[in-house]
Amino acid sequence: MRKFQRNKKGFTFLEIMFVVVIIGILVSIIGPQFTGKSRKAKVTATKATMKAVETALQQFEMNVGRFPTTEEGLMALVKCPGDVEQDDWDSPYLKEIPKDAFGKEFNYKSPGENNADYDLFSLGPDRNEGTDDDIVNWQKDSEKDL
Repeated sequence: MRKFQRNKKGFTFLEIMFVVVIIGILVSIIGPQFTGKSRKAKVTATKATMKAVETALQQFEMNVGRFPTTEEGLMALVKCPGDVEQDDWDSPYLKEIPKDAFGKEFNYKSPGENNADYDLFSLGPDRNEGTDDDIVNWQKDSEKDL
C-alpha cells in the first residue's frame, strides 16, 4: 500500500485567514490616524490659494485704484472690467478664477462686511455659509478671544 505524501507548496485556508485578520487589525488601528489629515491638507491648500487671490486683488487695487466690486467679483482679476481702461488694468492678474480645495469658487464681497476693503472666504468642507469651518480673510469671533 502506498502512502500519500502531502504537497506543502501552498498556504492553508487557516493561514490565509490569519493574515487577513492581522491586516484588518492593523487597518483599524492605523486608518483613523489618517482620516483627519486629508481635511487639514485641504484647509491648508485653500488658505494658500486664498493668499494668492489676495495678492492679485492688491495688485489690481494698486493699478486701478480700487478693489473689484461685488458685481465684478473675482472675474475682474481674469478679464478687464468694462469701466476700467485697459492700460490701467495691466494684464490678467490670474489665469482663471481659482477654486478652493473643496471644489467651490471663493466668495467675494466688496466693500466687505468684516473688512473695510473686501471679504474673501471659502465655505469650507461642509459648503455652508456661516459655519465654524468657513475659511475667511478676517478674524472670526472665536479667534478674537485667544
